[in-house]
Amino acid sequence: MTPGINVAKKAGIAHKVHEYAHDPASESYGLEAAEKLGLPPERVFKTLVVSLDGRELAVGVVPVAAMLSMKQIARAAGAKKAAMADKTEVERVTGYVLGGVSPLGQKKRLRTFIDASAQQFSSIFVSAGRRGLEIELSPGDLASLTDGRFAEISA
Repeated sequence: MTPGINVAKKAGIAHKVHEYAHDPASESYGLEAAEKLGLPPERVFKTLVVSLDGRELAVGVVPVAAMLSMKQIARAAGAKKAAMADKTEVERVTGYVLGGVSPLGQKKRLRTFIDASAQQFSSIFVSAGRRGLEIELSPGDLASLTDGRFAEISA
């Protein structure tokens, strides 16, 4: 059980947990998840933490085959600039290790932006809080549980 799964359970939302054997040599955790679970990469989303104007951390949830657009997430957040957050800070603030950062159940709740493409699916897959573990839920439930906002944030 992870904090991310606990959040979904406690809220009583429909979800499924999917586990796969994570390969420690893999460098693309999200693409590995899509491949091992036999899913189209458009339905599997990665959780990326950015620094907005060097003052605030925020979360971007984008398809694993896409890139997070720094310009677009900054615009969505009302910031001038966005940059990838420092790895150590991400792990400290979220409580998760890189490759297993879930948008759910983070130690500190961060503003969350979900790529608008998620809305075309009845369910999407995001990290459940550990490498090799994904949680499937509706995009609407993800937005609700994270106080997230849908925006065009992928490049």
